Amino acid sequence: MNDWKKKAIVYEAYVQSFNDSDGDGIGDLPGLIEKLDYIKNLGANVIWLTPIFKSPLVDNGYDIADYEAINPIYGSMNDFKKLLQQAHERDLKIVMDLVVNHTSDQHKWFKESKKNRNNKYSDYYIWRDPKEDGSAPTNLGSAFGGSAWTYVPERNQYYLHLFAKQQPDLNWNNPQVRNDIYHMMKFWLDMGVDGFRMDSISFISKPSKFEDAPLEDNKEYGAYYYGSANGPHIHEYLREMNQKVLSKYDVISIGETPHTTAREARLFVEPDRHELDMVFQFEHMHVDYGEFGRYSDVTFKMSDLRNSMTSWQNDLSWNSNYLGNHDQPRIVSRFGNDSKYRRESAKMLAMVSLLQKGTPFIFQGEEIGMTNLHIKNIDELKDLEAHNIYSFLKSKGISDKDALKMVNRKTRDNARTPMQWNKEQNAGFSSGNPWIEVNPNYLEINVKKDLQDPNSIYRFYQKLLKLRNNNQVLLDGNYDLITPEDSAIFAYTRSSDKDKVAVICSFVPYKVKYELPEDFVNKNKVILSNYDDREDMASNTIYLRPYEGVVIKRE
Repeated sequence: MNDWKKKAIVYEAYVQSFNDSDGDGIGDLPGLIEKLDYIKNLGANVIWLTPIFKSPLVDNGYDIADYEAINPIYGSMNDFKKLLQQAHERDLKIVMDLVVNHTSDQHKWFKESKKNRNNKYSDYYIWRDPKEDGSAPTNLGSAFGGSAWTYVPERNQYYLHLFAKQQPDLNWNNPQVRNDIYHMMKFWLDMGVDGFRMDSISFISKPSKFEDAPLEDNKEYGAYYYGSANGPHIHEYLREMNQKVLSKYDVISIGETPHTTAREARLFVEPDRHELDMVFQFEHMHVDYGEFGRYSDVTFKMSDLRNSMTSWQNDLSWNSNYLGNHDQPRIVSRFGNDSKYRRESAKMLAMVSLLQKGTPFIFQGEEIGMTNLHIKNIDELKDLEAHNIYSFLKSKGISDKDALKMVNRKTRDNARTPMQWNKEQNAGFSSGNPWIEVNPNYLEINVKKDLQDPNSIYRFYQKLLKLRNNNQVLLDGNYDLITPEDSAIFAYTRSSDKDKVAVICSFVPYKVKYELPEDFVNKNKVILSNYDDREDMASNTIYLRPYEGVVIKRE
């Protein structure tokens, strides 16, 4: 991995909710251009854009109807080219979402494919005959609820959709499908795009024969990923993609790989295999799962988070380090304390995640400590998945109140509320009516307020990211967990032949005692802390305040 990739700090911009330039209530590309300096000043150098392609927006743009057209609600192709130019002038790189496990059912390929079994596109998707009684081929469920199979009378067949029924899965076993995708990738790379984040890429290779899947999380249908996660030809396809496309450009490739173990992940990222630069894994996102999967009313255990993150640090040579994104709750609401200790815990969570070995990923709003939304009525939610889950939970006898509470904790709308720029109308996001509700706490939590405060979360992110990229040990150093039995403290070291740094973070809302590692006692220097009065540690015994995090360097 070359130097610019190792020094990449990725800022994920959920374009629809980032900044609206024309007052229609929807974030857009000109609005993003207006905020490039804001992202640059934070310390990020790569911007990952969520999908901006032509789409009916059934799944917020992850249902693409035309891979080579910009959705007019975000602007024009000229706007995108201007974004590339303006970003590159600021030494900011642009990474696009590559959604090629599935398309929209409004894509011309699918419209043709469903007409009959004998046309150019008939084999572009995954079609199977009904069972003898006319029912779906298997019990496979969709990730969003219901069956993963939908019937089309014109073909007397079912098509597969691991996600919404409006998102039919592509047939990667068809070489023409692959060639069309590679051609599309070159279209964007030739324009100047600097890489791709590949949505659900671990699902592109399906089994030749589909079988009934096991039931999980009290659901009616079988696990959607059964047989499709890391399918039989996944590495063959990615090596071909690398050979035909990625290897011909100096770009970064980031694969989203749900339901992938560290052992499997190594096959994606080992350099001599020529597949991807890094993967997104989700094991640490499952630490608060339970009876009803991600929507269970379960409080995470810090030790589970620590163990999961550490295992991936140990098992992969390079990681994608994140705690939140557009599909996850706000990190300070999920893993920290979004009330009394919001500032402290937001800073601490950034330290514990972004100083590990790998590429840091920051989702918009984390740098100011944005929180979950906490809606009061299910009708307020835009998230398709949340509505389906709410109905499912109620069908299991759970009360309206409890079902809403469970959905509130994990709905994807939590991450998708508009960016809170100031305390003016609609948090400064739009002069019109926002497409999704603004979190009412924008009066207290906003960018303008953070920029005026030298001890704000934003200013802390600036220090943290500068520290990371200006210290070689934090780029390349080994990761080692320390005090693994401590129930309150997540602590680790980054070390090289020359330097050693310890990152010590408390996850509890009270004062806690901690014993410094022996080789740091009386020979340490505090190089970062989320409390502004932390001094060098003269004793082997220290006391960390609520959600305190400290980085010390061995002298």
